[in-house]
Amino acid sequence: MQARHALRLLLVATLSGVCAAALAGNNLEHAHKRKQLVVGVHYVVPAYQGGMKFRTPEAIDTALAQDLAARLALPLTTVQAVGPVGKADVVLAALADNDPLHHSATVIPTGHVAGPMAIMRTDTDIKTWQQLRGRKVCLAEGGRYAGTLAASYGAIEMVKKAPADALLALRTGECDATVHDNTLLEELIQLPEWKKFSARLPVGPRTTLAFVVPHTQTGTAAYLRQVTRDWAAKAYAEQLTKKAVRHIAFEVYLDQDVPDCH
Repeated sequence: MQARHALRLLLVATLSGVCAAALAGNNLEHAHKRKQLVVGVHYVVPAYQGGMKFRTPEAIDTALAQDLAARLALPLTTVQAVGPVGKADVVLAALADNDPLHHSATVIPTGHVAGPMAIMRTDTDIKTWQQLRGRKVCLAEGGRYAGTLAASYGAIEMVKKAPADALLALRTGECDATVHDNTLLEELIQLPEWKKFSARLPVGPRTTLAFVVPHTQTGTAAYLRQVTRDWAAKAYAEQLTKKAVRHIAFEVYLDQDVPDCH
């Protein structure tokens, strides 16, 4: 009986908008009744206010959450993830293969896999991660690596508001290196204007961005599996990354009012 019910959920999961929300069941059904989808993420992107410089965030989890909310025809609220789900309807988390959550909750990969990568000027003398000791390394506030470089390698971390700010600091000589997701940086250093800053260190341990829901949320899990299959078919995560890189590169271009360091 339960298997038949799960199969029915899968068959109707392709329906969009309110119908999909009503049929998804469990937490997503509750979100529909509440008229709001709450998604837990690593970093809540500050709301844009007039006069602020627009900054593209490093992670694509908020963009994925926005797409999920649009499919459900619900407004989105993001909260900082606490525990596997906490107050959120679902959580988007970057998990290692050996993360205990794989056993204590239902984990549904989004298809986005990334690890830390460092880029530097091509004439750098930094050739290994260990050589970051005592060197200035810029990171983004919303990235996943703040604190890890100081702890692991003794680097001097300089945390900036967003990737564009960290990358700009690299170009102007404020930092010896900058560390972000490899998916972002590998795309960025293909641009001609980043050729002089394309020295890189090997990618560190990768994690998979995944939805996390309690085992009891079978209806929610069935719907999220359908959504992630649709994303995979469209290479949606890759599209989001490419779009983010274009925006970040343009933000750096607009703000760089001094020459590259020499």
